[in-house]
Amino acid sequence: MAGGDADPDGELVERVGRGDPAAVRALIARKLPRMVALAVRMLGDGAEAEDVAQEVFLRAWRQAPKWRPGAARFDTWMHRVAMNLCYDRLRRRREQPTAEPPEQVDPGAPPDRGLMALDVGRRVEAAVRALPDRQREAIVLCHYQELGNIEAADVLGISVEALESLLARGRRTLRSRLGDLR
Repeated sequence: MAGGDADPDGELVERVGRGDPAAVRALIARKLPRMVALAVRMLGDGAEAEDVAQEVFLRAWRQAPKWRPGAARFDTWMHRVAMNLCYDRLRRRREQPTAEPPEQVDPGAPPDRGLMALDVGRRVEAAVRALPDRQREAIVLCHYQELGNIEAADVLGISVEALESLLARGRRTLRSRLGDLR
């Protein structure tokens, strides 16, 4: 396993694999907010993100009895599944033009944070969404999902050096697009 650390979810996944309902609830409580957040950032749609998260947990529940620790952390595997499901949905969007734009949940700051914060949040979200796909994925996994470089590289199926290059280019682009916010 990358980094040589024991999987912090290993015992919980083992219990889920044995059908322990308390372990299933604990895994959902521990991972659901992160899976939904990842999908919202990738898709920009809360309802669609919840569907992705639900599918991730269905797959996790099916995979748990067969899970063998060692190659990757279960959390990394779940992030990879979520990313793949997001890719599928994004690909379908590009393939199916719609007459009406979909309703979207406003991902910006809450109204009580003021108009300035709302504007900044929207600009940052738009700048992140405008990044090339791989740069956006690297930024989302490392900065929003708070994965380490090794885990994020595993999720994306690339080397740590390649991830760091994507991060550097993405950050440089964001700095140039949002430079006036400093």
